[in-house]
Amino acid sequence: MHKGRLEAFSDGVIAIIITIMVLELKVPHGDDFTTLAPMLPVFCSYVLSFVYVGIYWNNHHHLMQSVNKVSGGVLWANLHLLFWLSLVPFGTSWMGENHFGPRPVALYGVLLLMCGVAYYILSRVLIRAQGQHSTLAEAIGRDGKGIASMVIYAAAIAASFRLPSFAAILYVLVAILWLVPDSRIEKRIGASPGEHH
Repeated sequence: MHKGRLEAFSDGVIAIIITIMVLELKVPHGDDFTTLAPMLPVFCSYVLSFVYVGIYWNNHHHLMQSVNKVSGGVLWANLHLLFWLSLVPFGTSWMGENHFGPRPVALYGVLLLMCGVAYYILSRVLIRAQGQHSTLAEAIGRDGKGIASMVIYAAAIAASFRLPSFAAILYVLVAILWLVPDSRIEKRIGASPGEHH
């Protein structure tokens, strides 16, 4: 099965997710800058989620660059990732509207954790489809950064009930960790031009 449809569908879903998030930014009544102040938590949660969705889109693109074929398992693993990403706008809105309260921050962390788990599963299913000695397998390796991110999410979820601000800072730190696209795959593809289409 060709990967083109999977990439196009994923791009479309991610574009819709971003659109839903921006529609949650309600225009305030009044033309004074002070009317924007109550929107600051909503805007901050939007920016954080926009960065996260952008990171997933970017890394998904890099992941698919090294793929020659997709199986039925890959399609389901990809849908699993898109399912959790599609819940990010809800978590974003709840966290922003409630000014980063403990339970919304915890739920947001659960969503980020599940997105991380789903991405990890997708990468492993793709490696199985391509082969253990493929460019993708060599590039990803044990995925220490991905596993470390999930550990930090879990710690942030635990901390959110007492220190929601600290948990939010941990979410920001993980986003910063992933802001630079993972270059391992690009380097491997550059070294093995004949292994991808």
